[in-house]
Amino acid sequence: MSIDAGLFVSMGLAAWVTRLFRRFFDLPNRLPFWDKPVKQAWWVTGVAFFAIEKLMGISDDHIDDWYLFVMASLLACMLWLLRSYRPARTLLLALSPFLVLFLVTMVAEIVLGKKMLKQYEDIIGTSWAFATFWYVAFNVFAWNQKKNLEKDRLFREEQERARQTVEAQNAALERLVATRTAEITRQKEALEHTLAELKATQSQLIQSEKMASLGELTAGIAHEIQNPLNFVNNFAEVSVELIDELREEREKGQDEGLEAEILGDLRQNLLKITHHGGRASSIVKGMLQHSRSSSGQREPTDLNALADEYLRLAYHGLRAKDKSFNANFVAQFDESLPLISVVPQDMGRVLLNLMTNAFYAVQQRSKEQPPGDTTYQPTVTVNTIRIGVAVRDAMVEIRVKDNGTGIPEGVLEKVFQPFFTTKPTGQGTGLGLSLAYDIVTKGHGGTIGVNSTEGVGTEFTIRLPIS
Repeated sequence: MSIDAGLFVSMGLAAWVTRLFRRFFDLPNRLPFWDKPVKQAWWVTGVAFFAIEKLMGISDDHIDDWYLFVMASLLACMLWLLRSYRPARTLLLALSPFLVLFLVTMVAEIVLGKKMLKQYEDIIGTSWAFATFWYVAFNVFAWNQKKNLEKDRLFREEQERARQTVEAQNAALERLVATRTAEITRQKEALEHTLAELKATQSQLIQSEKMASLGELTAGIAHEIQNPLNFVNNFAEVSVELIDELREEREKGQDEGLEAEILGDLRQNLLKITHHGGRASSIVKGMLQHSRSSSGQREPTDLNALADEYLRLAYHGLRAKDKSFNANFVAQFDESLPLISVVPQDMGRVLLNLMTNAFYAVQQRSKEQPPGDTTYQPTVTVNTIRIGVAVRDAMVEIRVKDNGTGIPEGVLEKVFQPFFTTKPTGQGTGLGLSLAYDIVTKGHGGTIGVNSTEGVGTEFTIRLPIS
């Protein structure tokens, strides 16, 4: 092969290797400054060597080898610049034996001459074979490194995309949470406003219920207070007559025995007046307590007296509305009950509500009886009893029982719900039993239950702790 042909072949090889080199190392991105010179180097260097050969008259059958050496050295320089990239370091290591071997061979040829160098052809050939094997092995290793690095890069990019996706999702979620939080805040404010309105309405309804129960009391109180007032008036009139009689006896000068007897009778009358006056005063006091807002302060209270008073008031209150109504009411009280710490106004409302309902139930059943039928006797019974011996476990039980219409089984569990009532529309607010439940359970730590059979009767049971 002529020198020109060898140089042209070497230039073609250099162009192909340079192209592979630029693609392998992505030179436009990694070394953009050197990319264009490297891209043009194969033909610029080739033209330079051709000019040296032709214009300067230098003839050397190794000129194509020197050309490849220069190109290899240029690529080696690029590999050095890319030494932070592992495949570049590997290829630099692969290319080093070729460069060293070429320089050693050229120097040996110059110093020893071609004839002398032929003695070492076997060693040189073996060295070139080793260098070729070395280059191929490290080249394969470099390709594997690049593949692994590319996999790592793709993996990192995938992780980065995943991270960015997660960050975008987090940002979207944060915006959504902020939007929902603002919406929930608005809803919370609206609910708080609604709750405030409901509480105000509830307070009004509770006050209405109290006024309704006060209305139930009015007629009963009028009847109950009339009895002690009649006694007071009667005994006062008799006392006046006794005083007149005493004055007459003194004027007649009668014996002192009759005078002492008249004074004794007068004293008994005054005691009766005091007793019934106190009874009227207690009724008025109870009415005032019932009408006032509860202070929430517990007081030692005689539950027997409280139950007896409201039993009579509930009965006479219904009698005031329906003069034809008559019923038996039975009070069976445990006289051994101690004073119980309760809020008298609140517990009075509970008892009045239960007793008024009981009398209402027996009244309704009375209306269902055939005219002239006397077999049914409407009866309301109130019991008090102490349960438990130990002070810690002792409780007082109050039972309000009637033989009225009873409560249907299907609605029995709803009787303590607010606004639920078994009475016809306009005859009940549906708050009485609900308030009673709250007063007993939440206000006094007790329990209230109901047992009823439709057409037979109903029994409410209240249990309050004694201690």
